Parts: sequence; C-alpha cells; structure tokens
Amino acid sequence: MMLKLYPKNNSPQDLQKIVDVLNNGGIIIYPTDTMYALGCHALKERAIEKICNIKNIDPRKHLLSIVCANLSMVADYAKLGNTNFKLLKKNLPGPFTFILPASSRLPKIFKNRKEVGIRMPDSNIVCEITTLLDAPMMTATLPYDPDDDIEYVTTPELIDERFGTEADLIIDGGIGGDEPSTIVNCIDNEPEIIRQGKGWLDY
Repeated sequence: MMLKLYPKNNSPQDLQKIVDVLNNGGIIIYPTDTMYALGCHALKERAIEKICNIKNIDPRKHLLSIVCANLSMVADYAKLGNTNFKLLKKNLPGPFTFILPASSRLPKIFKNRKEVGIRMPDSNIVCEITTLLDAPMMTATLPYDPDDDIEYVTTPELIDERFGTEADLIIDGGIGGDEPSTIVNCIDNEPEIIRQGKGWLDY
C-alpha cells in the first residue's frame, strides 16, 4: 500500500493508518531529511528482526538506530548526560545519527551492543508519526547497491517496485535525498564524527 503525505496538513486518518501499521508490528518505508528508510515500532522485536533480515544485518554486531519525536523521548531510551543533551539540542532536529548508551527501556535486541543510534529528522512527516505513535521507531536506510540506479531508493514509485513486497506501507513524500546522515559517536562525551554525511555538526 502506498500513501501520499505532505510536509503540512496531513489528514489525521492517514497518520492513524500509519500508526496502526506500526502498532501491529508492520514495516513502513518513509521519507526522512536524508534518505528514504525502513521503519517499525522500536519496542516490537519481531518487526526489528524483519528489518534486520531485509537489510541482511546481524543485530548483535550492527548498530541499531531509533527515531524519536523529541529530546524528552530520547532521554527515555538513551542515557543522556548534560554535555550530550546540549549537543543534541543544538543540532536536532537535523540529519544526524548520535550514538549514545542505550537505556534499559529498549528491547533485548538492542542490548547486545549497549549502544543506540538516535535520529530526530528535520521532517514534519516523521515528527507527526512518532508523536502520534508515542514511541520511537527503529529505522534503517533502504538497502542500496552502488551499482544500482539511485532512483530505486529516491523515487517512491521505484521504491514500491523494488521493496513493495517487503513493507506493509510505503509513504510517498516526494523525491528523497541520496546523502546519508552524519554519524556522531557520543559514548565518551567527546563527540567524534564517524561518518560525515549531510549534517555539519554545531559544537
């Protein structure tokens, strides 16, 4: 199923449809401020396992990331000291993934690494979904082979053609970006840029 959403004035019924899919353990494909991504309810382990299978990643070795609606939600699911709180407040919402110690509220699948990636995209669509869900979404960018046509991860119709059988719902938010988020490791309170992507960190 494909659903068209806009930066503003989306119908409450459409947003509720998305939240119902997530609450029922479904997988969505949605636009962020960087690239289109796979998403599911971050407290539903079966759904997380489905995304790991689609991405062909081992959750015991691979960092898992969640999308939060606001910093208050971040503080519920990650350990956030004063220094990191100020850093996140200065840079979010924005195209960053901040690596922080995971809190005990996340499912066991996250605890293998004891760390969690935190995303808060600068996207009203994402903010509306996570606010209504009242829980974080586990997120992972669509699998992409550099030999492939980039349009298969940026154009909703082609995303549907390639990944339609993997997802329960695809959100058409227009043409997506092709640059990933900037990953910042904040485990030791000294921010270290692991991957420079779309976001430029403001210290």
